[in-house]
Amino acid sequence: MSRKARFEDYEADEFEERVIHIDRVKKTVKGGQIISFRALVAVGNKKGVVGFAVGKARGTPDAIRKGVERAKKSLVQVPLSGTTLPHEVTARVGGATVFMRPASRGTGVIAGGPVRPIVELAGVHDVLAKCLGSESRLNNAAAAFDALRAVRNPEEVAELRGKTTDEVLAWS
Repeated sequence: MSRKARFEDYEADEFEERVIHIDRVKKTVKGGQIISFRALVAVGNKKGVVGFAVGKARGTPDAIRKGVERAKKSLVQVPLSGTTLPHEVTARVGGATVFMRPASRGTGVIAGGPVRPIVELAGVHDVLAKCLGSESRLNNAAAAFDALRAVRNPEEVAELRGKTTDEVLAWS
């Protein structure tokens, strides 16, 4: 069961784009250095659909455009429980670990760095998140995206385990 979302299934103006970070990177060649830009970009509709990608190009606008195009190809549907996540989730990419926990209504998004824009674009309004380990923006953003991809609703868990939703919720 795939929760992959397709950009074509939604209105184009429904999505919001957010640049998380722009890095200037260099490649050393025989004649010197070639400078290009790397843009971390997130795209979401604030209704449970979010995507994340990296774009690289010689110019900043081109890097952002490429990142947005790739992010629209990596969209996933995040199951929400009201304004928060249905359960705790942890994800690790490289040395970065991101931990997310549901929060009560009105708490807001308690998250820092690159986790905040990804969570906000997913439509999560109340969550507690923590970045542990590496301070790499790329790895933290990728770990946040993987954490949202790992979120399951009770119906999915019940189907995977061959149980009813009530049996799954009884263990919560």
